[in-house]
Amino acid sequence: MSYVPTLKKLYVEQVVPELVKSRGYKNKHEVPKLVKINVNSGIDAEADKNQIADIARDIAAIVGQKPILNRTKKAIASFKLKPNQITGCSVTLRGPAMWEFLYRLLAVALPTIRDFRGVPTKLDGQGNYTIGVTDHAIFPEITLENIKKHMGLDITIVTTAETDDEGRELLKLLGMPFRRTETTTTAPKAA
Repeated sequence: MSYVPTLKKLYVEQVVPELVKSRGYKNKHEVPKLVKINVNSGIDAEADKNQIADIARDIAAIVGQKPILNRTKKAIASFKLKPNQITGCSVTLRGPAMWEFLYRLLAVALPTIRDFRGVPTKLDGQGNYTIGVTDHAIFPEITLENIKKHMGLDITIVTTAETDDEGRELLKLLGMPFRRTETTTTAPKAA
């Protein structure tokens, strides 16, 4: 029997029946699902080869897959960019690696953020969700002794949801810690 990631098992056993019940899908194949997760990090134009190697090593440790280095296509003088210069590092995760990364993000990395109050509830209009992480040291795979420079990550979760509400409900059932919208009520004035 093949290995099934924990979060995928939760999706199949609990999330799909819950979405079928709440959304009234006629077929389980109509239920939105995760397609892929993209993890990106920008690299400073003045970064040397050692910094680029450190960033690639850290991203590979976080996601468990070797990242590709993104290069410029043409020179842009105002940004101090030369042609074929490395400006970013990215990884696309699918299958079990995607489920394992999302599980570690939701269960381990996000709760370790100081004063964490949840992630924003805004999706992109097509059911996909992007979250920015300001410091990659929240992941347990990163040892603080090896960090020379802190970097941020952009994590995009691509789903088959057709609307933001479907995508938000899918992610919420998977365990995404969305911020609670606070309703402000005015207290009656004391006389």
